[in-house]
Amino acid sequence: MRFLRASLPPHGYKCIEAVTGAAALKAFAEQKPDAVILDLGLPDQDGFAVIEQIRKAGLTPIIILSARSDVEGKVRALELGADDYVTKPFDMTELLARLKAALRHGLQVAGETPVFRSGSLSVDLVHRRVHLGENEIHLSPKEYNLLKYLVSHAGKVVTHQQLLRDVWGPAHVEDVQYLRVLMRTLRQKLEPDASTPRLLITEAGVGYRLLAQ
Repeated sequence: MRFLRASLPPHGYKCIEAVTGAAALKAFAEQKPDAVILDLGLPDQDGFAVIEQIRKAGLTPIIILSARSDVEGKVRALELGADDYVTKPFDMTELLARLKAALRHGLQVAGETPVFRSGSLSVDLVHRRVHLGENEIHLSPKEYNLLKYLVSHAGKVVTHQQLLRDVWGPAHVEDVQYLRVLMRTLRQKLEPDASTPRLLITEAGVGYRLLAQ
């Protein structure tokens, strides 16, 4: 954490450091930070429990920083409410990009911007219209609902189960193949090259992320 303490302030971030889960929760309650970078390897308690406690208090963005790279751990952290997951060793540029995206998502949740923009993509959430540059893109109701959910979580990794549960309902949480097919058709309409997506990114074994640029 000494590395973060030295690297974040030059980019405009003030750091509050805590070495245990209990100290982190106390600092979170007292100082109300704009975002939390949480290492799951805590000396006094399970890092997942800290995610749960922070999430009970509100929607403050949480980025997990951990040496654990197992898919199950990533999915569990995201299902509990973490916004993103960065595996050690990591590049500081990547962490800063993830932090900025998480902060943007927090602001979007608070304000619900009526028009979302990322690169040439714009999504009018009021009139349900999608454009790539000047061209209107016609989506099926299911494609639009999937895109709308990703827009509402832009910059954040969303698990397969979250998408299936929240877009289609609890009865569909096992229909991952159907989700993949629908994502493929959405990419064909929104990506310049659907085989190398730059907007709708796959997080292998976990879910998807809509880049917020």
